[in-house]
Amino acid sequence: MITKGIIGRKVGMTQVFDEVGRVIPVTVIEAGPCIVVRKKTQDRDGYNAIQVGFGQVKEKKLTKPLKGYFEKHKVQPRRHLKELRVSDIDKYQVGQELKADIFAGGEVVDVTGTSRGLGFAGPIRRHGFGRGPMTHGSKYHRRVGSLQSRAAARVFKGRRMAGRLGGDRVTTKNVRVVKVDPEKNLILIGGSVPGATGALVTIKERV
Repeated sequence: MITKGIIGRKVGMTQVFDEVGRVIPVTVIEAGPCIVVRKKTQDRDGYNAIQVGFGQVKEKKLTKPLKGYFEKHKVQPRRHLKELRVSDIDKYQVGQELKADIFAGGEVVDVTGTSRGLGFAGPIRRHGFGRGPMTHGSKYHRRVGSLQSRAAARVFKGRRMAGRLGGDRVTTKNVRVVKVDPEKNLILIGGSVPGATGALVTIKERV
């Protein structure tokens, strides 16, 4: 459970200088403005959470169910909707706007996003396997190798093999907020965060 969080869009990476002139690599995130669309309570829904919306969208691009959903809660339509489990639901009201200034420089946060999809990858790239010899007549180079003993006569589930790499939900924990620009709704996070440029990310206080 958290007390505050916000969703945003990954703009890209750059670098800034700290007070003593050291270069710090940062990820720039356009965080908000987000709007609280709905509150979920323990009594009615079984858990406390707020549903926040991010990103402008034209009404003509909404489906009828979504258009009716926003009209029911009397809020402006948003392109993305995401739930944040919060401990103190009374701090938030439907229609309340959340901006980048809910965080400050120096805070430690967790950032969640979807990692870049890298397509089909072999076992060396996907799992860090070592390759076989490349010379002296060897026919084994980058293949997966032996899968199982003859007695089993099948491949057990969970065997590390070639397959799809990336495109997973990943959380980078304990990263520092280097700087916040409330006027431009930008948060600068030290280091890298999951996702490609333009991907949706969630910034939450450290658990």
